[in-house]
Amino acid sequence: MANELLRNELLRIEGVSKSFGGLKAVQQVSLSVPKGSLTALIGPNGAGKTTLFALMSGFLKPDTGRVTLDGQDITGQSPHLNARLGLTRTFQIVQPFAAQTVRENIAVGAHLHEKRRAPALALATDVALRVGLAPLLDKPASDLTVAGRKRLELARALATRPRLLLLDEVLAGLNPQEIAEMIPVVRGIANSGVTVLMIEHVMQAVMNLAEHVWVLAQGQLIAQGNPAQVTSDERVVEAYLGHGTAARLRAAAAKTAGASRTEAAA
Repeated sequence: MANELLRNELLRIEGVSKSFGGLKAVQQVSLSVPKGSLTALIGPNGAGKTTLFALMSGFLKPDTGRVTLDGQDITGQSPHLNARLGLTRTFQIVQPFAAQTVRENIAVGAHLHEKRRAPALALATDVALRVGLAPLLDKPASDLTVAGRKRLELARALATRPRLLLLDEVLAGLNPQEIAEMIPVVRGIANSGVTVLMIEHVMQAVMNLAEHVWVLAQGQLIAQGNPAQVTSDERVVEAYLGHGTAARLRAAAAKTAGASRTEAAA
């Protein structure tokens, strides 16, 4: 059984830690991402989620611990080498090449594996269709809305032909309608065979998309499970709301339940 689980893992991190001076951003974190899964990493602001993504993808080197991709040790390996192995990430703050067209921006990702311009541009067109950017291919990236730039960031990452895609708050800054339109795009990527691990604050998306959720708070993993399990976990509620607010909510819920029982008895 253990061997079967190992064969099914695409990404594994073991005991990973990272400090910046006296700040312990990530502390002894271990998790695994199965092949073909769509999982989520959630937690309050400042929990260390983006730092953990940087450690996974090679933008930062851990102080301790190990990162493996499909059994290969990639701890501290440069991001461009990890990308060639199939591990690609997006960034929460999107920075497209503003003077270039949408097509040319996406082709930048395609050039990771394709040296020739024509095939890279052709792949860019195919990827644009997948993320809903086809009508905008010849527009300058500077003309895109926030939602369009988010799709462009996603498209550029997809053009690298990833096996594992790390999405850093791809829904941040979008309105409810834009979020609803982006959810099936992300689901379609996962259904195509790309393994997806996403950092996300939009719980609607987490509940709709993720099969498994990891919860990070103050640099440490505090919970894991399916979306329903983690959102009802008391440790998760306290991490997001604080001990005082969580306690008041529990007290209010208990009072309401007590009143309901009294009314039923009467």
